[in-house]
Amino acid sequence: MRRLSLTAWIFVGMAAGIALGFAAPDIARQLQPVSNIFLRLIKSIIAPLLFGTLVYGIAGAGNIKTMGRIGVKAIVYFEIVTTVALFLGLAAVNLVRPGEGMRLEKTAAEAAVPQGGTSLTQILEHTFPSSVIDAMAKGEVLQLVVFSFLFGTACAAIGTRAKPIVEFAESLAEVMFQYTRYVMYLAPIGVGAAMAVTIGSKGIGVLYGLGKLVLTMWAAQILFVVVVLGAIVVLLRIPMKRFAAAAREPFLIAFSTASSEAALPRALQNMERFGVPKHIVAFVMPTGYSFNLDGTTLYLSLASVFVAQAAGVPLTFWQQIVMMLTLMLTSKGVAGVPRAAIVILSGTLATFGLPLEGAAVLLGIDAVMDMARTSVNVLGNCLATAVIAKWEGHSLEPAPAAEAISKE
Repeated sequence: MRRLSLTAWIFVGMAAGIALGFAAPDIARQLQPVSNIFLRLIKSIIAPLLFGTLVYGIAGAGNIKTMGRIGVKAIVYFEIVTTVALFLGLAAVNLVRPGEGMRLEKTAAEAAVPQGGTSLTQILEHTFPSSVIDAMAKGEVLQLVVFSFLFGTACAAIGTRAKPIVEFAESLAEVMFQYTRYVMYLAPIGVGAAMAVTIGSKGIGVLYGLGKLVLTMWAAQILFVVVVLGAIVVLLRIPMKRFAAAAREPFLIAFSTASSEAALPRALQNMERFGVPKHIVAFVMPTGYSFNLDGTTLYLSLASVFVAQAAGVPLTFWQQIVMMLTLMLTSKGVAGVPRAAIVILSGTLATFGLPLEGAAVLLGIDAVMDMARTSVNVLGNCLATAVIAKWEGHSLEPAPAAEAISKE
């Protein structure tokens, strides 16, 4: 008998939770401690994972220095496009407002960004930590990001003398990847309990809001591909038909497997055959897997505000901007983390005092949305290699099959 995948078990847990919440709401509500334990485990991942990945990512960026001009151009392009994706998701969720009426419970903790009468100066001041230990203990994600960025930059500045610390950061990140896998083994139980409690407390109408979220996310991803990525293709005069043919196979692999890593070998091969020089493909594509996750960043902006709407927490314009900044920074370098989007979302929700139950509920439908965001991630990185090649003055003439990165 074929063993079920973790994703399938999560669906089973979600379905069981919905059924229990609908049939026996009083019993379902008693599962709150189970849901809380799972959410506490997810929360325990955030601080060490972010510290390890960010410090190692910044201090170990020697390859970007070596690539020089290409590296700078790639990073600038990545940040511009992912910022556009974030704000497109923000616009979509504020326009459709799929979370309204769900009535998730607010957390007892106060939001890290003060509510009401908050000025930009106060928000900016709050992003800088007085103590990194305090920031970790309180789950102040943006403060931790600022400290990790400065710490990683300092490690890079002193070179080989920081090698033991950089190696520790790399090891810490690897350990947290494995720790995350262990926690995710409990996801079917945690998601089932969270869904049972939510349905038992709020009613079956919660599913309507989740359905609206899925449709909004898919529509926003399609809009991003057609309008944003399409505009880049047209403006830079990238051969559209040839690019579509080159990107089609890695796109479909990512869509069907919900795995960016599974599509990477074919994406590398096809983009060199498309005409992108080998050294650009070999640098830009893997770097993009950490810095250019267009589909994931769009989803994160949409999902975080969705949870705020569902909890009835009004966010000011500047609070939403800071939330986008938090997502933009924390989403870098975690491509290898199992269910990375949920981990990053949980950290952001904790920072803004939003209920982590929202992340557990979203994990139940994560596979439906993962196909869209993963395929957009891969498509965005395929395009990034072509953009940098054009920026470097290359004509994108098709390469002979014999020169491809890997042979079939």
